[in-house]
Amino acid sequence: MNTLIYYSFNIFGLSLIVLGVGMYKPKWILLWMDKPGRFPIAMIASILFMAAAVMFGEGNKQLQQERAQISKQKAAENPGSEVPDLH
Repeated sequence: MNTLIYYSFNIFGLSLIVLGVGMYKPKWILLWMDKPGRFPIAMIASILFMAAAVMFGEGNKQLQQERAQISKQKAAENPGSEVPDLH
């Protein structure tokens, strides 16, 4: 598995944890604020979720490029394997 995909799952899990804990007790996430609200927690969780989605998309894009390159190399090694034999 691509490392970007792996890290995107971790960040997605982190965003769910931040959202859940922050909606229950915002003070546990926003330690430096006197009266933290739930809106900043929702924004932080949204930003983490968007970062995870972008990383997942880029990881899939890299994975497809790697697979295309590998299949291209295999086709170059075996030039007759792509063309069906009509005899």
